[in-house]
Amino acid sequence: MGNKVIMEKNFIYGIHSVEEALHSDRVIDKVFVVKGSSNEAIRAIVGLARKKQVPYILVPQEKLDRITRKNHQGVICFFSSIEFASLDNILDASFQSGNDPVFLMLDGITDVRNFGAIARTAECTGIDAIIVPFKGAAQVGPDALKTSSGALNHIPVCRVKSLEGTVDFLRTSGLQIVTCTEKTTKEIYDVAFDTPTLIVMGSEEKGIQGTIRNRADHEVKIPMKGKVNSLNVSVATAVILYEMVRQRTQ
Repeated sequence: MGNKVIMEKNFIYGIHSVEEALHSDRVIDKVFVVKGSSNEAIRAIVGLARKKQVPYILVPQEKLDRITRKNHQGVICFFSSIEFASLDNILDASFQSGNDPVFLMLDGITDVRNFGAIARTAECTGIDAIIVPFKGAAQVGPDALKTSSGALNHIPVCRVKSLEGTVDFLRTSGLQIVTCTEKTTKEIYDVAFDTPTLIVMGSEEKGIQGTIRNRADHEVKIPMKGKVNSLNVSVATAVILYEMVRQRTQ
């Protein structure tokens, strides 16, 4: 007799249920595993997640308890609301179409509402794909889909193991690397976006990590005239993407 799959909203919990999910064809966003467990079954789930290249995160018991008060047995599996796309395939298709591709990379943006809003703007501005890391990214579940107003059904999202490696790959593929940071003097209007481009946006708290900033061809900022010296990351992304659109439509 098969194990009963215990599901709530876009996640399931329990050792047997999560193990079955990892063996299935469903697209998994991430797996939360209780930190410090010596349970062999939980260790087996971690090993299976590694084998299947599914992101897993070790979290305190309290975090799991906040997600569900039921008997999660130390593991919770979240499903993705979308199919993740292949960066190689999208890049090849973009070049073959004769267009100059533009990709958007999100470094450390974990807020679901910001991610959804960014996806909506990215789709409206014709971005070829959004690139997110395996770990340290917003959950691509129903809330993100709703916040994006359905845009996540239309714009590819690529999940990569290494942001730094992906930046290097895209540079060797002919893309310029543009990072948006307040730690520079060059403004977004000082860079030409009418060429194959990767735009990198970081979190409001930490910004873009140094290992990526060091790889940039251009570091740009949005000029600020008021007393508040920063924008919400989804708004900042919209500003730079529409500067790209403005230049490409002139």
